[in-house]
Amino acid sequence: MGAVNATPSPRDVDRLAAEAARLHAAGRLDEAAAACQSALALDDQAPAAWYGLGCVHVARKEHAAAIPCFRRAMALAPDDVQARHNLGQALFHMGQVEAALAEFQAALALRDNFLSRTAIAVAIPGSPAAGNQAILDARRAWARRHLPPHNPAKPFPGIRPDPDRRIRLAYTSAFFHRGNWMKPVWALINRHDRERFEVHLFSDAPDGQLDTGYRRHEGDRVHDISRLSNREAARLIERAGIDILVDLNSFSYVDRLAVLALQPAPVLVAWFNLFATSGMACLDYLVGDECVAPPDEERFYTERIVRVPGSYLAFEVTHPAPDVVPPPCLSRGALTFGSLASQYKLIPQVLAAWAQILSRCPTSRLVIKNAALGSPANRAFVQERLAELGVALDRVELDGPAPHLEFISKYGEIDVALDPFPYNGGTTTTEAIWQGVPVLTFDGDRWAARTSASLLRAAGLDEFVARDLKDYVERAATLAASPDTPARLADLRLGMRERLRQSPACDAAGFTAAMERAYARMWRRWCRRQGDRTII
Repeated sequence: MGAVNATPSPRDVDRLAAEAARLHAAGRLDEAAAACQSALALDDQAPAAWYGLGCVHVARKEHAAAIPCFRRAMALAPDDVQARHNLGQALFHMGQVEAALAEFQAALALRDNFLSRTAIAVAIPGSPAAGNQAILDARRAWARRHLPPHNPAKPFPGIRPDPDRRIRLAYTSAFFHRGNWMKPVWALINRHDRERFEVHLFSDAPDGQLDTGYRRHEGDRVHDISRLSNREAARLIERAGIDILVDLNSFSYVDRLAVLALQPAPVLVAWFNLFATSGMACLDYLVGDECVAPPDEERFYTERIVRVPGSYLAFEVTHPAPDVVPPPCLSRGALTFGSLASQYKLIPQVLAAWAQILSRCPTSRLVIKNAALGSPANRAFVQERLAELGVALDRVELDGPAPHLEFISKYGEIDVALDPFPYNGGTTTTEAIWQGVPVLTFDGDRWAARTSASLLRAAGLDEFVARDLKDYVERAATLAASPDTPARLADLRLGMRERLRQSPACDAAGFTAAMERAYARMWRRWCRRQGDRTII
């Protein structure tokens, strides 16, 4: 019998790495991880195996575990653009936004690519270091590089420019099936005056899934575009003769932005999910309010800003919600702060502010619950960051995902919600206050950093909108120290839902009327540009 060669063959390592990639593509993640580990057991200097293991962790949403894998792959193969980009994505999901942007920029420097430039455009509003000008520059660069060129003179021969006729109004979204997320959307669409507006929905969620808030009206048209290419979707919108198309996706569904760039309707509007400029020359209007988009910042938008009274996110709750319960400080004797915001919003500056609050409030505790914290590695990552900030871990509860009703029931264990910054809560803010939990926020330096202020002011909760970060920490400390706080919070919770119903924050009828007036002005303006001299 011949001697056994114990030296690992590079071919064996490459074969295992390739097998891991195949298994990953087939969704067999445990086997893919095992193949990567076998490759690394033969040669721990194999960049493809480290990269593959990182990709498995990402597929499992174990972003914290993926970070060292991608870093090891990059150390072994510094020119690997994909490893660098994926490291950026893993960092982003764990709230390390500045570090993530640095990796995306480095990947672009190695090779121009769509993924990294898109990741920058998506992430940059949440970067404290990037002001409004940087956001505009990044998104404009993305649009110019990756979208069809804008044609301001595109003709619409099938559209009759009559300002007095019924307007064909359409909304496009990939999230119509997300009832809890779409509270402002259904509050508006369900109330449209069908005598003035013919309503169309162009949906990437199949028609059968639109039963989570939408009240169907006779004459409405729902178009399933989930299997259509961007050009096919744009042609369908054009064939429907849409006058005003309102995009509800923005950079939450980048793949459909090209539909807007193809200019399938005379008037293109963004609302609901665009909290910074799109940078896209094709978009005519962006709907906001005085709080999120003050006039002196209009130069940072490629769109014309349209402002509605109150909050641009006026909402209505039609889905099941837990009963409001008394604040836990009544029984615990101390304030519990909390956040149900997504992990990618919990940047180092946010955790540092929360650590400062806990330092100022020695009997208080902090509850953080989000989808990312279902992973033990992700929880450990956050615990390490908090420990570095001097936070005793027995004062913090980290909790993972749950079905929606159970998820928002967590507000029953929180006295005051802490808003992240500069990327505020939107849905999380509406759900917190609906559960009777006030949200502490402050006026930031950009749209995304004023979203909660818009909602809270419309709800008459101005006392929870601080002037700045210093005041944010101070107000939290004052709430925790005041002996009157438990009784005040109990009274607030008890009457919160009725308070909201009577406020502009939930004035869906008033909001709809304001939006319809805005649409009518947009339509008249377009008709005027077509040379209709009958318009006064």
